[in-house]
Amino acid sequence: MRAYNERLVLTILRAAGPESKAELARMTGLSAQTVSVIMRKLESEGLIERCAPLRGKVGQPSVPMRLAPRGAISFGLKVGRRSVEMVMIDFLGQILGRVHRIHAYPTPDATVAFAEDALQRLLASLDPPLRARAAGLGIAMPFNLWSWARAIGVPEDAMASWRDSDVRSEIAARCDLPVFLQNDASSACGAELIFGSGRKPRDFLYFYIGFFVGGGVVLNGSLYTGPTGNAGAVGSMLVPDGTGGFAQLIDVASLSGLEKAMLRAGMSTNALWQSPDGWEADNPAVSRWLDDAAVGLAHATVAAASVIDFDTALIDGWLPIAVRARLIERAQEVLARLDTSGLAPPELRAGTLGPEARALGAASLPLSERFLVDQNALLKAS
Repeated sequence: MRAYNERLVLTILRAAGPESKAELARMTGLSAQTVSVIMRKLESEGLIERCAPLRGKVGQPSVPMRLAPRGAISFGLKVGRRSVEMVMIDFLGQILGRVHRIHAYPTPDATVAFAEDALQRLLASLDPPLRARAAGLGIAMPFNLWSWARAIGVPEDAMASWRDSDVRSEIAARCDLPVFLQNDASSACGAELIFGSGRKPRDFLYFYIGFFVGGGVVLNGSLYTGPTGNAGAVGSMLVPDGTGGFAQLIDVASLSGLEKAMLRAGMSTNALWQSPDGWEADNPAVSRWLDDAAVGLAHATVAAASVIDFDTALIDGWLPIAVRARLIERAQEVLARLDTSGLAPPELRAGTLGPEARALGAASLPLSERFLVDQNALLKAS
């Protein structure tokens, strides 16, 4: 564990970008001498580096410091219903390599075997000094996978082995790195916090649309996962089903529903899981799915805002940028028609990481554990 003040400085540099020692002293409340000692230590360890001097002011030019891209390497394993993927990222969250595989459904044995093979392949692509900077492996996967057999369309016994498996421990036994586990939608939300671009509100609701829709909750600038790690399970929220009744959001705003509609229309769905860029975004099945998903997301947003006063809801997922934009536009139109008396309707905005969010969120887990502090510390620092 790094000393708290060192982690605080690294966290600020990640969130704010390059900063001078004087500005870091102001933001942390530490003395200039203490900050100088911390910066020299972090620089000697290769975790931060100097930027070009800022000239034009009276006195010596200021030399901002920033995170060093090669300061640490981390790995993220995303286990999905239709694919499994591992990414390798640098200290800034830039993807350096990936291994991706499509499957009919995930099994524990296949997941562990994939993780071991992918990790070795990605590590082998690094030069030895950089390989030594590997911080760990994070896993982002849905919880209670055994309960999704029917929705995935496979026999229940095909998924039963998930009930008694401990994939995190099995992978940890096969590698020399620390291994962490988090719900996949929470990981996507966490990635938006750590690696997402643009200024984010202190509190927001987050939707991630994958094979099943999931979500996350951010309060006071920190990811809130709850006592069981399942907070933000928006897929279970009841929303109109379009026939006068109600259904769970997972039934109307998940890509599994789009896949079924495309199969009924005699269309191939392989492109859905290869890459969002391969979608045929203008086909009628996608348009109908967008209408249903927009209604569900708008109602779920209002329901959540009635409990927590969110002013923003971010929508992201395994979606082409154009499809995501159309979905948000339609959901905003539905939201504007709903009775929100007594509420301040949240603004709907796009997330910034798209299909990479879950894997990046997984890869962020070792970095957060080793180098960062809770985001609430930034509120105190600012």
